[in-house]
Amino acid sequence: MRKRTDSGISDLRADFNRRKQAIRARLEEFRGVAREEHFYELAYCLLTPQSSAANAALAIHELREAACFDRPGEAALVLQRKAHYIRFHNTKARRLAEAWIQYPTVAAKLAENRPAEELRQWLVMNVKGIGWKEASHFLRNIGYRDLAILDRHILKNLKKHGIIRSMPKTLTPKRYITIETNFAKFAREIGITIDELDLLFWSRETGEILK
Repeated sequence: MRKRTDSGISDLRADFNRRKQAIRARLEEFRGVAREEHFYELAYCLLTPQSSAANAALAIHELREAACFDRPGEAALVLQRKAHYIRFHNTKARRLAEAWIQYPTVAAKLAENRPAEELRQWLVMNVKGIGWKEASHFLRNIGYRDLAILDRHILKNLKKHGIIRSMPKTLTPKRYITIETNFAKFAREIGITIDELDLLFWSRETGEILK
């Protein structure tokens, strides 16, 4: 990690204090997501890679209205609509159908109340289309804590504050854990949780505190 400046940390804390109430309210919303909604959160995270979070949320709403998660052909037609276009819609429609069939197994695993890190690894190993970032995102969105969601917005801010030296071209599991560990250490040092920092960094880049 490169050296961080006091002014950078001061600015970060000031920024957090301005947005703290909204960030903590959003985290409480995640904690309160009903079990019946968990599949839709998983589906949302299957759609977000290389597509905007806003488009993924709109697409999930339409897929729910059409009740076509288990029909890849129909789902793909929804995903390719211009109003909320999802890249690789055919592949992602198939992944949604696979997740729909598999979800009882996923739900049973979640009901075991395993540690977040263990659940994340299980999801990566067992759900097609879910990588480390997506598994972390899904678990955060249903109330789990202390996992890093290393998308480009977060990585950009980690570089800005010296947690990483450069933007990684790829994220192997080992590299992901290393960055997450350093991110968590940084969060402890400045007295803001990793979950709060994640939403703060995201809002800095997008102007919104989204899920």
